[in-house]
Amino acid sequence: MENKTYYTTIEKKGMAEFRDRGSRFIGYAFPLGSTEQFKAELELIKKEHPKATHHCFAYRIGLDGTIFRVSDDGEPSGTAGKPILGQIDSKQLTNLGIVVVRYFGGTMLGVPGLINAYKTTASLVLQTIPFVQKAIERNYQVHFDYTAMNDVMMVVKQCNCTVISQEVQLFCLLTIGVPLTREQEVLFRLKEIRNVEVNPVK
Repeated sequence: MENKTYYTTIEKKGMAEFRDRGSRFIGYAFPLGSTEQFKAELELIKKEHPKATHHCFAYRIGLDGTIFRVSDDGEPSGTAGKPILGQIDSKQLTNLGIVVVRYFGGTMLGVPGLINAYKTTASLVLQTIPFVQKAIERNYQVHFDYTAMNDVMMVVKQCNCTVISQEVQLFCLLTIGVPLTREQEVLFRLKEIRNVEVNPVK
């Protein structure tokens, strides 16, 4: 796998609906930063659709692809969560979740019908939201004297670094995310400033 310098995700929520033989499938997609956030979103959707037959879902978080989960929520195994995740992965997205709510319409759809319905709903909801590319960042701590604040912040802004946290006193501590594409440049420029110490966050 080549070293990627960006990842693709979504920044806003989307919703879409699909019907098949009386069953209604309502898909929700939303950006995610953590599994806790996913649980909260799922609870909100369940409250909104308490009478739905199933609340199936898939999510993927992080850049190495190891944090993901799928749920068929009572549908036959492999017919809901996996097809939803398949849509996330086919678009190479991460840091998002999709929940598909089903209202049973009285006609059995069978395994192929279910797979198609969940896959189609996930695909439709992803078509309603723009994808955004975000730089993959490496985190650094920057220690500096307050007098260097303007110089440090100028590098941070010009190189599109993300400020994760800051403690500003006589001596300042800044935790920043540095885009991999500009890592060498940022480190070089920060080290050029007097009384600045830069360390990677372990």
